[in-house]
Amino acid sequence: MSIQLTIANATHLPYVEELVEMYRFSAEERKTGIALRKPEYLQKKMNNGDAIIALDGDILIGFCYIETWSHHKYVANSGLIVKNAYRKQGLAKMIKVHAFKLARDKYPSAKVFGITTSLAVMKINSELGYKPVTFSELTQDTEFWDACKSCPNYDILERNERRMCLCTGMLAPSKEEAPHLDLSHLILQTNPV
Repeated sequence: MSIQLTIANATHLPYVEELVEMYRFSAEERKTGIALRKPEYLQKKMNNGDAIIALDGDILIGFCYIETWSHHKYVANSGLIVKNAYRKQGLAKMIKVHAFKLARDKYPSAKVFGITTSLAVMKINSELGYKPVTFSELTQDTEFWDACKSCPNYDILERNERRMCLCTGMLAPSKEEAPHLDLSHLILQTNPV
């Protein structure tokens, strides 16, 4: 296994359709909150250098992207996905650590946040300095919450006026707020083999 993690770019566009299928399959398999992604959206993330892609040789094995909200006051790591055959090997953590670093480096004044139903992601987020928060402490951009519409739990979010859902909101300080947040131990632990 020769795993490579890199910031996605235009050379990775051939993987977009496979990524769309990975998200669809994962949503069906887990029957929990996974928003579906459109090819054009993933292409834009790759072209803008706003994603981390994991490859084993030329095989797509994982992905995560970043997006800004509320005029760059918030940045989210979203769409963390790992191919089934590569799960439970620490790959999700590798990808998440690199996406977190990318978010803080590209948008140093933005708080980093995410919403998830995954206990594994919550554990990784906690190691990175995220704290659980109420949804009122996250971006209030309608476009962010509209992305939840493809989730089977959207009715819960809507019924509760975006105050709560099955997802847990998590928030980490911006790079400017916590410039000395030491990620070196996590980066070293997660360097690909």
